[in-house]
Amino acid sequence: MSKETEIAAGHLEEFARIEQEMSSPQVLKSPEKMRSLGRKYSELGRVVRVYKRYIAAEADLREAQEIVAAGGEDAELFRPELPALQEAFDSVEAELKDVLIPRDPDDARDAIVEVKAGEGGEESALFAADLERMYVRYAEKMGWTVEVLSSTLTELGGFKDVQLAVRRKTPPEDPADGVWAHLKFEAGVHRVQRVPVTESQGRIHTSAAGVLVFAEVDDPGEVEINDSDLRIDVYRSSGPGGQSVNTTDSAVRITHLPTGIVVSMQDEKSQIQNRESAMRVLRARLRQMQLDQQAEENAALRRSQVRTVDRSERIRTYNFPENRISDHRTGYKAYNLDQVLAGELGPLIDSARQMDEAARLAAEE
Repeated sequence: MSKETEIAAGHLEEFARIEQEMSSPQVLKSPEKMRSLGRKYSELGRVVRVYKRYIAAEADLREAQEIVAAGGEDAELFRPELPALQEAFDSVEAELKDVLIPRDPDDARDAIVEVKAGEGGEESALFAADLERMYVRYAEKMGWTVEVLSSTLTELGGFKDVQLAVRRKTPPEDPADGVWAHLKFEAGVHRVQRVPVTESQGRIHTSAAGVLVFAEVDDPGEVEINDSDLRIDVYRSSGPGGQSVNTTDSAVRITHLPTGIVVSMQDEKSQIQNRESAMRVLRARLRQMQLDQQAEENAALRRSQVRTVDRSERIRTYNFPENRISDHRTGYKAYNLDQVLAGELGPLIDSARQMDEAARLAAEE
């Protein structure tokens, strides 16, 4: 048994175990657990389907080879079939190796996207709003759902910050079709060059907004959070300029004392809903922090995530006068910025995905 078939056989066993577990009463009562297992089931399903085709192709080829080797009348009947059977086996063998290439284990997960204004004041906040609309439109084109968890608006309609939960309607059969598999490459500093609406002299300004992306936690049990580690404050939600937009203390601020992470939510009218949204973001941030710490301990970053809005860490430039979009990691450049902002992010994201794929293949050699 080759290394690939041994791994695939292990996936087949795990697939059967998860299938059985998903039918248990305990899992059926837990939407979070069902979603987590369903995601893993879909991931393994792709490998299992290819592996079963591999087994069938191997059996067909071996049987024909044995008949031809034995000689006789049957040998002459099967001999012409050997090239096609060999080709079919080689093809599915290559496909099996491909689906077994180590992937980011979070690829099939949904994601939480945070956009934060950085340098540039009001212009940066307006650009953050442009990015938010770009991600919403891209998600719509992909058939995903978008939920605004929290947002802080400015007087001119920009965002100081906004948090989006982006989800697929059903778990992907191929992890590469997951939300995280696409949006994780958006993490970083996005730089804009244009004439701000607040500029009276027509001069081009440069400002920046930061994007953070976190893989969403399906099952709350994945991240252990002790109630004693949380400080929860409630207050009245506010709009641009600080004016109160609610007469009840429905806004929630959760502080995770051991790490200092603070998450605030105010968009929902219910304190309970705001708390649930805040906990979703907190779990995602804590999980990412744990993964980053593990990666640093192993002296190899699992993935890069920008924590500050510093122009020196920019990943992409949006040049409005030239209608140009440039990705500084992959070298991608195009003059269709208007289309990109309308949600046509596919080529940009594909360039990053191809770069990542090439790196993974190189690591395997």
